[in-house]
Amino acid sequence: MLASFPSHVSQSLRQLHLRPAPRLWARAARPGRGNVLLARARDAAPARSWLWGTRSQPRAGGGAGVPEAPRLGGELPVPRAPPQDLAPAPAGSGGSGSQVTLPKMSLWSIVSQMPPEDFSGLFTEFPRSLRCLLADWLENQPWEFLNGSDAFCTSVAGGMLSAMLEKLRSTASSDRQQCQILQQVSGVENTYRRDPLRLVAVLKAILEGEKAAVLKRDRHLPLSFHRRQEELKFSLGLQRLQHRVREIQALRDGAAASLQLKMEAKPPESELPTLILEAVKELEAAKQQVLKRIQIWKRQQQLAGNGALFEENLSPLQKRCENLVEVYFQLHQQVMAASTELGAELLPRILERFSEVLSSLVKSSFLVEKQPPQVLKTQTKFQASVRFLLGPQLLKASSKPYMVRADMVTEKQAREQALSAYSSALSESTGDIMHNVVALETNPTSGTCCANFKNVLLKKIKRCERKGSESVTEEKCAMLFSTTVTLTPSNLSIHLQVLSLPIVVIVHGNQDNNAKATVLWDNAFSEIDRVPFMVAERVPWEKMCDTLNLKFMAEVQTSKGLLKEHYFFLAQKIFNDHSASFEDFQSRSVSWAQFNKEILPGRGFTFWQWFDGVLDLTKRCLKSYWSDRLIIGFISKQYVCKLLSTEPDGTFLLRFSDSEIGGVTIAHVIRGKDGSSQVENIQPFSAKDLSIRSLGDRIRDLGQLRNLYPNTPKDQAFGSHYNKEQTGKDGRGYVSTAIKMTVESERDQQPQSAARAPPDAPPAQMFSLPVLQPELPPESLQSVLSPICPPAPFCPQPIPTGYPTAESNVNIMASDSLRSSFPSTSPMLSPPLVVDPALPRCQDLAFRNPLPFMPNQYITGEASQLLSGGPSPEPQDEEMPELGPFPPMVDQPLQSSPRWMPPSMDLPPSSDLDQFLLQEMSLEGPALCPPFPPPLPRGGYPSPNASCWGLGESRWDDSIRPGHV
Repeated sequence: MLASFPSHVSQSLRQLHLRPAPRLWARAARPGRGNVLLARARDAAPARSWLWGTRSQPRAGGGAGVPEAPRLGGELPVPRAPPQDLAPAPAGSGGSGSQVTLPKMSLWSIVSQMPPEDFSGLFTEFPRSLRCLLADWLENQPWEFLNGSDAFCTSVAGGMLSAMLEKLRSTASSDRQQCQILQQVSGVENTYRRDPLRLVAVLKAILEGEKAAVLKRDRHLPLSFHRRQEELKFSLGLQRLQHRVREIQALRDGAAASLQLKMEAKPPESELPTLILEAVKELEAAKQQVLKRIQIWKRQQQLAGNGALFEENLSPLQKRCENLVEVYFQLHQQVMAASTELGAELLPRILERFSEVLSSLVKSSFLVEKQPPQVLKTQTKFQASVRFLLGPQLLKASSKPYMVRADMVTEKQAREQALSAYSSALSESTGDIMHNVVALETNPTSGTCCANFKNVLLKKIKRCERKGSESVTEEKCAMLFSTTVTLTPSNLSIHLQVLSLPIVVIVHGNQDNNAKATVLWDNAFSEIDRVPFMVAERVPWEKMCDTLNLKFMAEVQTSKGLLKEHYFFLAQKIFNDHSASFEDFQSRSVSWAQFNKEILPGRGFTFWQWFDGVLDLTKRCLKSYWSDRLIIGFISKQYVCKLLSTEPDGTFLLRFSDSEIGGVTIAHVIRGKDGSSQVENIQPFSAKDLSIRSLGDRIRDLGQLRNLYPNTPKDQAFGSHYNKEQTGKDGRGYVSTAIKMTVESERDQQPQSAARAPPDAPPAQMFSLPVLQPELPPESLQSVLSPICPPAPFCPQPIPTGYPTAESNVNIMASDSLRSSFPSTSPMLSPPLVVDPALPRCQDLAFRNPLPFMPNQYITGEASQLLSGGPSPEPQDEEMPELGPFPPMVDQPLQSSPRWMPPSMDLPPSSDLDQFLLQEMSLEGPALCPPFPPPLPRGGYPSPNASCWGLGESRWDDSIRPGHV
């Protein structure tokens, strides 16, 4: 019951020397390094505070500390100096990670940071200086739960008074204010020794006042404080039960004096039934506390699936169950011994209540310790485990081990099992599961009783009828674990069943995104003791913000959460409302349909599909940038234009693409020829783009980018994210190359490659090619190109998007020494190919990467990542065979004119439309063979796609991204 005095508090007290007592509080309230850490942990509580019946505003990421500024155009401005983030460390999925220890935070750690004026009037009967000396020891005693004035309460109060006096004297012995402290301690002892219950009332009022002050400021109390209070309440109730057992024993044996119960006289025998009934009532109350604690553990395990911190250790909960069952058997023994005094009418009713207590404890102590995956793909192996907390204490030794069976059940079957209190056997399994029967084994060393399911495989699933517009990925199932055991010493046979968390079964990888949305919503907004698997259709937007922040931090594995401005942008996106204020959104509720059923206006995807794409991109490629607060991310393109319109040329920022799934774009300021500022957005980079060349290196490549918004030089901001580029020759004697990114705006400025070119050299190309082709006359060039590129009339024209044409390219830059170290007579290193401008240019994307000119056999590295083809239009699953990097481009012959014609054949007569198309085509400048024009960009972005080996406009088209509807 006694808590050790914290070492950091003792050290602080030794440093106080002979300061007056009123200044002791003020010094304790000064922030220190340890208190800053505690403040960080305190701000981690709001996202999970509704577990305990309190709510709070979103504080993760320091959102509450962001200074508000006047809004511009209905949006909040981005803070120029991001505040220090007070966010919890991310956690993995519940039930599958390593043990996590929750931060232990006391009420005193918060109170000591607050000004003394907030607690005026609380210390009229107890010195404030002694309260400071006691620190968090005071809240670790059950003052609040000691109600009544009977012998038990008086005895416990006297014991806590003695412990407090001993604590104060030991503290005073190491302090220079020893005389003053000892005088105050003697005064407290003289005042409350004869009436310790009065001290309980005084200290209870002090703690209540401190809690009220903290709630007024923070709107919540530390989660660990709640847990500690609940443990104190249960421990006190268990002590009271043990006291009742001794009282009953004393009444039966007439040995009240020997047990020192301080009873004035032996109660009459007629009081025995009353005492037993009170003990049974207290036993039922203790059982309810245990069941509630088990439900809270289950709820925390479910929230851990969304990234919440979770202390998986079941040993304290198992110890609590075992202690209560031990007291149960002691009380049951006393009741059976007093059966004569209870009579034939009262005894059966008491025994029935005893039976119900034991049955509830046993059934509730059968738990799923490690949950199966909540998004479960058929034909995929997985693991799970169940644990019987009372198994080591109650299981009767058997020649055959008890077997636990796992079955898949639908939501309807789960509801039927819950209504029957999990007492009926399952009639039919809805899925075919392999390796679903495991022995329930007791480990004497660890004191655990578990059944570990390894290599479980769901072969197939039987779908049930869905409701209305419900999709397959909204259908919830669960695994039902069941067994029948025999308990000792009563030889009672009992059937145990427990349901796993909801599971969404998928058969293809492209269903994973929507299945995760169903799981996320259910984990975040389900209630304790619900009917499986009912969940609200609408939830407050404030709770949704907490959920998104929790998921983001856990998936990205970062301590930097979402800010207030991010919540504001997300609210505008999900509600499609750009006129409401941040406060207006806080009072709204969001529906499941808005979250992942309704397509966003003007887009081809839902809100969750877009947000999950951001999660995946940030986790894979942008974790360090986000953790360094280099990415604003969640901000609209329109608001970016307002932010950057007044900034100097070269100012840029990073934001997540609003129109594409899983893209990050660079918005930067350029100056037009008339001197006016213009904000350009480079076409978003996908995860595959950033795997080819990192974001930091791309930013370094672009010379027009100078300062990260608002005014941080880009090398200072991104210098630690630049990759060191190799120079010279590698170990095999090859000259190293480097990939560089350029955008169209660099054409207007003189490229570096052109600046280094000799004066008599032809105009520099956008691409430097280590493998070049010999110069050919125009008349022979047509014969070379004819088998590869058909004439222009046969090439379909792209549909204009209405956005200005812009492009960017990734170049392979070889060092200058490469060109001078080989003789110019080599056909592989001859001057660039000159193309006749009169030749038609092909617009068909299928011909953007002619295979006969691919020099991949000369270039080191994986060319398949850099050449055309790009990601497939459909998200691939592991069951689907992977496509080769260079798929053969074979076209079916047309029934009219042949698509491929030898050079000797004459072209068929063209139609009027074909003649018009030929006239519209023009060659903007010299290009490498074959002379294909750049495609029109999408969405007004300059295109950063890769033109890998300098083969004309050969490029990897990124117009279709995985998951993009």
